[in-house]
Amino acid sequence: MSKIRYTEEHEWLLIGDDALVTVGITDFAQEQLGDLVYIQLPEIGKAIAKGEEAAVIESVKSASEIMMPVTGVIVEVNTILIDEPGKVNDDPMGKGWFIKLKMNGPSELDGLMDEPAYTAFVKDLG
Repeated sequence: MSKIRYTEEHEWLLIGDDALVTVGITDFAQEQLGDLVYIQLPEIGKAIAKGEEAAVIESVKSASEIMMPVTGVIVEVNTILIDEPGKVNDDPMGKGWFIKLKMNGPSELDGLMDEPAYTAFVKDLG
């Protein structure tokens, strides 16, 4: 069964049974950034460590990096976002996903928040 976890940097991770993890940014993050105009994604097959830059996003307000919340190997990227970065604004928790990777191990998820904890975290920011 899949489960979702969140980071303090407003990334979400959908964890599948097979250690396949889909990563994107939350609705809160896309609201803060504003309209996205450019997204740079990593190469398929790239090994990436927790804390490393995974993607670059630019909006009308600013540019920022998506830092990898877990260690693994990139197995798929959402190439639609290259031509249509606004998909992230339209559906950040669905069609606006950034990358899929094969995670090294479940201990990588230690310290990530579940949905109630993330909701409380965001509320405290307001």
